[in-house]
Amino acid sequence: MRLFTIKLPIIVAALALLIAGCGGESEETGAATDESTVGEAVNEETSLEGELNLVGSTTVQPLAEVLAASFEALEPGVIVYVQGGGSSVGVRSSADGSADIGMASREIKLSELQEYPELIVHTIARDGIAIVCEPGCAVESLTKEHVRQIFSGGITNWNEVGGGDLIITVVAREEGSGTRAAFEDMVMEDALIVDNAILQPSNGAVRTTISVTPGTIGFLSFGYLDEQTKPIAIDGVLPTEENAVSGEYSVVRPLNMITCGESEEKIHAFLDFVMSEDGQAIVVDEGYLPII
Repeated sequence: MRLFTIKLPIIVAALALLIAGCGGESEETGAATDESTVGEAVNEETSLEGELNLVGSTTVQPLAEVLAASFEALEPGVIVYVQGGGSSVGVRSSADGSADIGMASREIKLSELQEYPELIVHTIARDGIAIVCEPGCAVESLTKEHVRQIFSGGITNWNEVGGGDLIITVVAREEGSGTRAAFEDMVMEDALIVDNAILQPSNGAVRTTISVTPGTIGFLSFGYLDEQTKPIAIDGVLPTEENAVSGEYSVVRPLNMITCGESEEKIHAFLDFVMSEDGQAIVVDEGYLPII
């Protein structure tokens, strides 16, 4: 850990002094606030300057945006830009230097590590992938084999797995998505997702499609679970944070940030913040599993 675990209290103290300064005197001591001293204290702790560009997974993107906002509050001289594009884009952007930090919501492939041997993978959180259907679906639980057959086209009607007589429509992420790659690795094994699946560019788009389309089924990051879709238990285990932490729910993947070769100080500083207690508290607040 670097400076960030001690910066927040310092800044809070500084802000408290500034607020007291607006009133002219400290309530406890009656002494006037020395604003120049406060300014010097803040500047000593905010020496970094420049921009950081994060590119990649749309699963990691919203978490990275919250982490970036908190980091900018600690380091006002640094502006952090976050954009999506998918995990594969994140890996390539880090490797070719077009991004300071790539983002990937899956394991980095051996082929990618062989092609870009200077990549450094920083796992910042873990995330479950839930199987979800539209809220009116009567099915509560499926086996992993059922899921595999549904997404590969072997099961095509909900009445084959205990539901009503309704054609199943598969909704999935596009090729290059980390969420799709992780789902294929952990659930599909060698089976392929059906060609007629509705493909969407983000978890949010998958959620919206399923929420308004009867008969649909798809997969979502835990961070996107809400009342718009209905989570389905896998082999009797619901996709909850508690079950993922205990290991009962097995469809869990890493969320990674990726750098390449030697990194600038501000990149180190951002990653140190992400891995700090404050950064990991944000990970939990956003619905993901911490790594410390």
